[in-house]
Amino acid sequence: MKWSALALLYTAAPTFAAVHEIWWNITYVENANPDGLQPRRVIGVNGTWPPPPIDVTTNDTLLVHATNSVDQPSSLHHHGMFFNSTSWMDGAVGVSQCGIPTGATFDYVVPINSSGQWGTYWVHAHASGQYVDGLRAPVVIHPEKEAHSYDEEFTVVLGDWYHDEHSVLLDQFVNIANPGGAEPVPDAALIYFAQNGTYLGPKAGTSPDPVTGAVGFNENATLPFQPGKTYRLRIVNTSAFAAFFFWIDGHDMRIIEADGVDTEESPIDLISITVAQRYSVLVTARNDTNANWAIHANMDTDMFDTVPDALNPNVTSSVTYDSSVDLTDLGAVDEYHDVDDLSLVPIQVKPLPPADRTIELEVLFDTMADGTNHAMFNMVTYDSPLVPSIISEMTLGENATVAGAYGINAYVLDHLTVFDIVLKNGDAGKHPFHLHGHNMQLVGRSTDYTSDDPELNPPLNESQPNPMRRDTVQVPSMNSVTLRVVADNPGAWFFHCHIEWHLEVGLAVVLLEAPLIAQQRDAVPQYVYDQCAALGQPISGNAAGHASATDLTGLPTGPFPQNNGWHPRGIGAMFGCVFTAVLGMASVTWYTLGGHISEEEMEHEERAHQEAKAQRGRLFGLIKPRA
Repeated sequence: MKWSALALLYTAAPTFAAVHEIWWNITYVENANPDGLQPRRVIGVNGTWPPPPIDVTTNDTLLVHATNSVDQPSSLHHHGMFFNSTSWMDGAVGVSQCGIPTGATFDYVVPINSSGQWGTYWVHAHASGQYVDGLRAPVVIHPEKEAHSYDEEFTVVLGDWYHDEHSVLLDQFVNIANPGGAEPVPDAALIYFAQNGTYLGPKAGTSPDPVTGAVGFNENATLPFQPGKTYRLRIVNTSAFAAFFFWIDGHDMRIIEADGVDTEESPIDLISITVAQRYSVLVTARNDTNANWAIHANMDTDMFDTVPDALNPNVTSSVTYDSSVDLTDLGAVDEYHDVDDLSLVPIQVKPLPPADRTIELEVLFDTMADGTNHAMFNMVTYDSPLVPSIISEMTLGENATVAGAYGINAYVLDHLTVFDIVLKNGDAGKHPFHLHGHNMQLVGRSTDYTSDDPELNPPLNESQPNPMRRDTVQVPSMNSVTLRVVADNPGAWFFHCHIEWHLEVGLAVVLLEAPLIAQQRDAVPQYVYDQCAALGQPISGNAAGHASATDLTGLPTGPFPQNNGWHPRGIGAMFGCVFTAVLGMASVTWYTLGGHISEEEMEHEERAHQEAKAQRGRLFGLIKPRA
């Protein structure tokens, strides 16, 4: 059965829930210049950039009418939302939909009221790296009663910024001239603020670039504090690549939320926040007003292959108590550190269930057979299917339970299976991983997953009463993390590195939950299929568009790792080299042992050679060129 978005909306929204309806026209915006360094074309909403923040309550159903007015397919992913058996609304191109064709509209129904979610989230494109070009915004969901008390709140938006468009950067990144896979380094860092669904403007007396002049960025941005008040700061990292270290001079912070999960207060001096993560902190204002204070957002440059001379990785804004007094900037901290998210305690208790299944995923990067550098899970790089995974799940019947029908890097899970993802980072860099449609319980970490030392690679503690939960987790080099998930959301869900460059080169898998139950709950709107057809993509069948569990003819695959073993031609070449070398050595040995001609024989051969040369000269002299 194919439903309309309106019918699905009424199904998702009980009579007591409000519908928060917004219209987003996805458009290009020329000459945006938030860092003040270089104007560029960006992707915004309704002709403006940045796209507007979304502010709703937990009793709302969010309905976003997204019209695509750019010249390539687009999408919107509401990051962290569960979507409750409607993963075709998740916005991940290749998994949830084909993409919105130019000129078409996709009605995203986000059933917040039935998901039991609140906290800090964000929305971004999940198509062709468009969020690198600016299609991203914060989302705040307010519960009926907050778990913590505070006087006022602000949203702090962090992000990296590129002066070139994503398509240009991607061509440079996935290129035989870049066999080591050095990611594009951002040209700047951004920090800006929102409150009550509106961005804060620039500081009085500043003259920012006119296209983005309604919003304060970096040194032109400030948070107005009043003495003695307690503020909630919702920090969102919307970057494509850069993690940040965030702190406020002269002020203490207490973590109270991570990725939409309320936690008990946890004091901290500095927040490390990787791509796509969110934290809320409480900050109590000072009682004195004789100084304003610097807010620091420093990019984690350890993730960059190089730090260009022109890049300032450390940006500052400010807390303002009195605009007439000076800014106090205490400079750098002595040492950066990560948030110990395993030590955070969720307020809503969820015991650790025993696992039924384990999926081990090892992160590796390598130069492939075609000369480009790609990412892999378990030595396999992800390729987007021709048919979005959710459509395959809905149209394959019994064959939908066969993992191979979805292409490579796909896992089928039975309904309510409790499974562990053991994520091992064999790469030299840090990686943030995001699971769509779920929160993950953080069961344990290892600082060296190859070690037998229990101090470095400890066993799991299965008796934890309430482990931390979140939807995005960072894994440092050679570390591992064990993530426990309940497969309670029938549909197709992406698990991937949230560094955009790494997703582009295949660091992803797809989880197919309860295919037969998903088919029973099928309410895919007709326009999902129509938009696939408009883009020339098949609208049924396996990953290649065939009504088969095994026939994947026509499905793009690869590139594949170099096969550096012994091949027949290589063996032949090596044999020839060795044989020639042995022959040469034998000749030298023979000569050394006296196996050579006499002087008389040498003189005779030389006379014969000279006579033959003279004879050739006489013969050539008789040949006359034609006139």
